[in-house]
Amino acid sequence: MLLQKSRYHGVAAEIQLQIEQRIWLPGERIPSIRKMSRIQNISPMTVLKAYELLEAEGWIYAKPRSGYFVAAHLNRLAIPQQTIPQLTNRAIKINEHVFEVLTACKRPDIVPLGSAFPDPELFPLKELGQALAKTIKTMPAISAVTELPPGSVALRRAIAQRYIRDGIDVSIEDIVITSGAMESLGLSLMAVTKPGDTVAIESPAFYGVLQTVERLQLKAIEITTDPQFGMSVDALQHAVQHHDIKACWLMSKYQNPLGASMPKQDKLALLDVLTKAQIPLLEDDVYSELYFSEQKPQPIKAYDEQGLVLHCSSFSKCLAPGFRVGWVVAGRYAKQIEQLQLMTTLSAAVPNQLAIAEFVLYGRYDIHLRQLRRQLTSRQQQMQHAIEECFPAETKITRPSGGYFLWLVLPEHINTGELLHTLLDQYNISIAPGTLFASDHKYKNCMRINCSYLLTDKIRAALITLARCISSSPHK
Repeated sequence: MLLQKSRYHGVAAEIQLQIEQRIWLPGERIPSIRKMSRIQNISPMTVLKAYELLEAEGWIYAKPRSGYFVAAHLNRLAIPQQTIPQLTNRAIKINEHVFEVLTACKRPDIVPLGSAFPDPELFPLKELGQALAKTIKTMPAISAVTELPPGSVALRRAIAQRYIRDGIDVSIEDIVITSGAMESLGLSLMAVTKPGDTVAIESPAFYGVLQTVERLQLKAIEITTDPQFGMSVDALQHAVQHHDIKACWLMSKYQNPLGASMPKQDKLALLDVLTKAQIPLLEDDVYSELYFSEQKPQPIKAYDEQGLVLHCSSFSKCLAPGFRVGWVVAGRYAKQIEQLQLMTTLSAAVPNQLAIAEFVLYGRYDIHLRQLRRQLTSRQQQMQHAIEECFPAETKITRPSGGYFLWLVLPEHINTGELLHTLLDQYNISIAPGTLFASDHKYKNCMRINCSYLLTDKIRAALITLARCISSSPHK
């Protein structure tokens, strides 16, 4: 079995190299499964597995009764040159812009290409409602007090069990339940910094990071983030050597907005840089269950031996959007975070905590997750192919191995912030403009697209409209 898996990966890598070398051009048909089987002297099943892998990664696509073809004009984002950029330590001012964009995108008639949330139809809302109803009927009145920070024992036990199952040694005393991942990250940042301190963040970064940095009156150094491999370890090390950095905040897997995932060696190297400088790491891992590979990639927390990694996640992206239940594996910082929570939000909603604990411990959580991952994998491929068919040839796109976002780089003259207003006002379509993801306008010709929704005729028509607006945008 291992030999067969290694073989089809090798075949896929060989064909990928041929595409990169332009032996097979965009739009051309590659050899059929049967013909490639004869060429390589391997079984048709091995070739099929290789083709399925290439299709999942966006190198080829299948046409019914026609075969497999090289993905037309959709280019992979170039990997940035390994140079250390000029790092700027700056105050962040982004809240007003984020509020303006998100408010405009909340209308129920909007096609939600710019949404940060997955398609709600993907989740077992009926079963969660039943768990919530059961919880409310049976929960003791005293639970409003007993389930205050650090949170429900049942839920913390369920979370700890899943960490241990993944090979990460976590006890329930390490875990604090929060009102979503944003609270866990905000409280964690409060615990390790004070106003005026400097933190290292990704560039581009999830706008929630920028908002939190601004709210806490911190400064940020935005570290180059590779569209495939995540935060640059060399750039981070350079920043640590030349600035007094008090914390680092990043997503090691399926980064929002790029979809980047760090290889294991980069995770270890980055942790080594931070450990030597005794800098805490806030690992934002809200998409951890949304992997497309056979094995779940480990977070940086799995390699943390000194308790410097505060691992933050939630159920909002994988099970219960709207319940606002998250957590942080805080370790040495747990008591401090409990105290901060008692002074701010007091507690995550107790019925929601107990309902999720009921579902995770006794429901069909893992069955749901497997189905969710299959649906997201399929929908990402469909969205990539649809964009491939109608967007300008210069379009570049990331190829995430998990999550539900695509990051598109458009021709330089396109301003996606201006484009958003046109799309909202005239066509009821939202996108997430690149200006949301940095403290300046360096990503104005970029956008993030949500690919978790089923590719209906309405969404396909919205993509065609979006492509037409891009193509007709005047050069300035």
